[in-house]
Formats: sequence, structure tokens, C-alpha cells
Amino acid sequence: MTILETQGLKFSYPDGTKAIKGLDIKLMKGKKIAFVGQNGSGKSTLFLLLNGTLKPTEGNILFDGKEVQYDSKSLKEIRQKVGIIFQNSDDQIFAPTVYQDIAFGPSNLGHSNKIVEAKVNEMLGYFGIEELKDRPPHHLSGGQKKRVAIAGVVAMEPEVVILDEPLANLDPVGADELMDILNELNHMGTTLIISTHDVDLAYKWADYVFFLVKGEIIGEGKPSEVFRDHELLRKSHLRLPVTFDIYREIERRNLAHSQRNPRTVPDIVNALKPPDLMWVDVPPETQEGDELNLGILYGDYALESPYEAVNGKVLHIHPEGKAIVELTRHGFKAGGITIYDMDGFDSKAFDEFIQNDGIDVIGAMGKRSKTLAEQNSIAVDISSGVIDRAILMALCGKRCMILTNGGMIPHSLNRINEYVDRSGIAISVSVANPQ
Repeated sequence: MTILETQGLKFSYPDGTKAIKGLDIKLMKGKKIAFVGQNGSGKSTLFLLLNGTLKPTEGNILFDGKEVQYDSKSLKEIRQKVGIIFQNSDDQIFAPTVYQDIAFGPSNLGHSNKIVEAKVNEMLGYFGIEELKDRPPHHLSGGQKKRVAIAGVVAMEPEVVILDEPLANLDPVGADELMDILNELNHMGTTLIISTHDVDLAYKWADYVFFLVKGEIIGEGKPSEVFRDHELLRKSHLRLPVTFDIYREIERRNLAHSQRNPRTVPDIVNALKPPDLMWVDVPPETQEGDELNLGILYGDYALESPYEAVNGKVLHIHPEGKAIVELTRHGFKAGGITIYDMDGFDSKAFDEFIQNDGIDVIGAMGKRSKTLAEQNSIAVDISSGVIDRAILMALCGKRCMILTNGGMIPHSLNRINEYVDRSGIAISVSVANPQ
């Protein structure tokens, strides 16, 4: 279903600069959409048009099939439904305190003081910024300002959230935390639209990509399709995504067994072609025909490992204790991943769970979970790229735990199960709810 549409959209600035040149695009409801292009391509102008901040020189914008009008009442409605977060948070945050800034939107919608207070407190907790509520926004770090800006928009419960270069000026951990928040919002049904010149972000994150060059769309489609188009990338002055570039090199060396385009590191690992035969050390009681647990793909046979990453059938045993093993990758089990719900966190119950479940690696996703982990002296091994890295550790036979909460629980579960379905690797996945 289309939620936003443009028809013959054009916009020129007063100095005559033609920023948008006749765009006809459809943006689908509930999707993650990226507009990719260099600086000056028209991304920011387009977003201001979609939000009603700018009025088209020509053409129309439709929201849910209805043409956007530019009277005061209509603009108030469209800006509530289509929230925008600017690249520079200082352009958006203006109130004396963080609390007041987040409260501005709900108050402007006419909600009662009680509802506004409840909504602001919900946003403070959701974005992990409770301790900032009485602080002046201009005293905050770049990452904190970005959270406050997004919280202020999300507090109005928009159907679409537009973010102009969302990761600009954020450190890697802050960027990962922000993407966790965006993924959770999308999982709960919010349509997300971002602008970026980061092809790696667009390739691995978006459901659909538009290439914008000098105010015109020169290409669009699913990331796995459009990023294969070298001519399109050349015209857009963009490079191949790193993961795709690595996969192409693996293909050139005849080390790939799949023609799919991997979008994540686990996808690249799964694309590697396993060797058909392998020499391994075996215990004395091993016989020809036995099935062995070989650990990770190129690893040694692990006598004590209770988990599997690759199985192998013994074809021949050499007198010196080595065997020729035929590798198989179908139906084998890797390690496991437990997703731990931090909303009902209790330190005593958590410690007992860790001891009983034999957890090897702990990752924390989201500001709330990381804060609780720090407050309770939980040693976190993974704090960025948590889902992908947990999958990689599980492929090595490790028992992993992801600390998270809210909508990130089903999001994490879906991501891991999608990988299991694609790869055929039976990673054990469970959700632990301490409540």
C-alpha cells in the first residue's frame, strides 16, 4: 500500500536553482526506504516537500491517496503524520529543557497535561534519556541531541518518520544504538525514510532504494538489485557496498556456492563454499562411516564441544590417527542465541539464568539494556552489530545472549530466524522473559 506519492513534483528556490525536477515516486507503507545520493542531490529539499515544510513549484504530493493541501489546518495534520528529523539537531531543538522540547509536539496537538506528561515520560524511557530531562538541550552531546530530536517527533505518533542523514556526526556505538531504535520503530509499523550517501547503510538496511542525482531519480529498486547495476552506481558517483565487493572477490576466486547478494557479514560467511573433503584428527574408537562434529567450517575436531557448526562423515582412517572426512552443511546445528527481556530485569534471577544456561557471550542492544547492564556490572562482550555478531558466534558453537527489550525482541527473533531459513543452519533461538 502506498503511503506517500509524488506526481510531477518540481521545486525551485527563489534564486532560480532547480532542486527537484519532476519526480514521480511511490513510497510503500511500513517499509524502510533510503534515498541515496551525493551532497547537493536534492535529498533534503525533497524531504521538506514531503513534510509540507516547502510547497512545490509544480506537481502534487499525496498522503494515503489524498492530495496534500497547504492551509494551516492541513499542514498541521500532515506534519503530525509525517515527522522529520533534520541532519543538524540544533535546527530542531529549541526548548529550555529536554522535557519541554519533547512535550512541545504532543502539547501542540491539543493533548491534556496528563497525557502530555505520560507521553514525554514514555519517550524519555524509550530512548534511555531519563537523566537528561531537566538539562538544556544545547549542553548535550551530538548523539544525545539526536535522541531528543527523534523523541520529540515520535512523541506525536507519526505514521512516517523522515531522517536526513541520521548517522551524521555519530560515533559507531551511537550509530548502532540509533539504528536499533529505528528498526524497533519500523517493526512496530512506522514507515521510515532516510537520506544518506553511505551505500553500506542503504544496502544492508533498506527495503527499497532510490538513487537521486541533481534533483532526478535515475534508478530505484531493492538493494540486492540496484547495487548490482555498475552503470547506475557510476552515474550516481557512488561505490559498491563493502559486503557486496567482498562477495564479488570471493566469487572471482571460486570460493562461493551461492549467487545471492549477501547484505551482512553472516550472509558472506554462509556464501562460502565448504571444502568437500578434509583431513581431521580422530580419537582411537572412530570407525569409517561415523558422523563427526567438526566445529566451525575450517576448525579442528573438538572432542568436548556439545554444539555443531559442520558435520562430517568419515570415509577413510589413516593408521596415524587422521581421517578423510566428507563435509556436510545440511541439517547440522550451531550454537544457540537467547534473547533476554530486560523489561523485567532482576539481578539475582539473571545470575542464576547465566549459570544454568551456560552462556558464553553476552551482547546488549538499546540504551536501556546497556544502562542496566552497566548498573549491574554485567560484562558485555558485544555492544555494536549485536545480532550479526551473535549469529557469527553461534556459528562457532557458542551460547550467546542478547540483552534487549520492547520491540527489539521480535525484531531480533525475526532477523535470526530469517538467517536460519536462508542458511539451513539450525541455530537454537529462544526468548527468556524473567517476569
